[in-house]
Amino acid sequence: MTMSSFVLTVICPAKRGIIAAISTFLAKNTCNIVNSSQFDDPISKKFFCRIGFDSEGGKAIHDLEDAFRPIAQEFSMKANFFDTRDHMKVLVMVSKFGHCLNDLLYRWRIGALPINIVGVVSNHLDYQKLVVNNDLPFYHIPVHKDRKQESEDRLFEIISETGTELVVLARYMQILSDRLCKEMPGQIINIHHSFLPSFKGANPYKQAFQRGVKIIGATAHYVTADLDEGPIIEQDIVRVTHAQNADDYVALGRDVEAQVLARAIHAHIHHRVFINDNRTVVFPATPGSYASERMG
Repeated sequence: MTMSSFVLTVICPAKRGIIAAISTFLAKNTCNIVNSSQFDDPISKKFFCRIGFDSEGGKAIHDLEDAFRPIAQEFSMKANFFDTRDHMKVLVMVSKFGHCLNDLLYRWRIGALPINIVGVVSNHLDYQKLVVNNDLPFYHIPVHKDRKQESEDRLFEIISETGTELVVLARYMQILSDRLCKEMPGQIINIHHSFLPSFKGANPYKQAFQRGVKIIGATAHYVTADLDEGPIIEQDIVRVTHAQNADDYVALGRDVEAQVLARAIHAHIHHRVFINDNRTVVFPATPGSYASERMG
């Protein structure tokens, strides 16, 4: 009998006995825990848990879900089971800056990001050839000031037709509507520089250079109706000195943006991110989860 690997995620009010109940349930159902992370937040009074386990008895995921329901009800849990063999369906959106798109396509191609890219949406044609050469669907959706509703309706069609589970804004330079943000809470990830709110608008790196900043960073977060204020998933920085110019800032910013976005997606697709009000709980990566299926 083939052994299956699953992930169980739990969010519930913090109280005594949660871990004991989960581990007892898994043991009784011939499941072996291979990794576990938990966090009890004293501020929100919520408990967060992610458990990776093998079903040594070969039980199917729907059987485990049904059997676990009484425990979930007892502890008022939001509990979800995931099969690690299932790859999340991801729709990537890009405008004229292609560094994050190129990086994601490479990581996807070698298996470092085990996702199912269902297509790439852009309001420009700059990366059509790149996307098509990777045997992926390319959707050109121009965005005009007086026809934005038409453009978003087409985007909704694509999301529905492809069964998209995660939308990645890989430097997509258009603001999404409140409607889309509310339709997909915790399912849209954006990446941008970390100068906000200090340097807004055009040429933020030039503004930062003129102010003599010493740290360049990037932020990946979930998209909400509040522009660039959604729960933060991942951040990183790179140091600069007086010896760098504004073009250096842009180049260094590209690198850190690509890395931060990839790490945020990695955490999300492995079910390591939990939204905790306007913050997140992000558990560490498990052994082997960064390994690539192939090289080059």
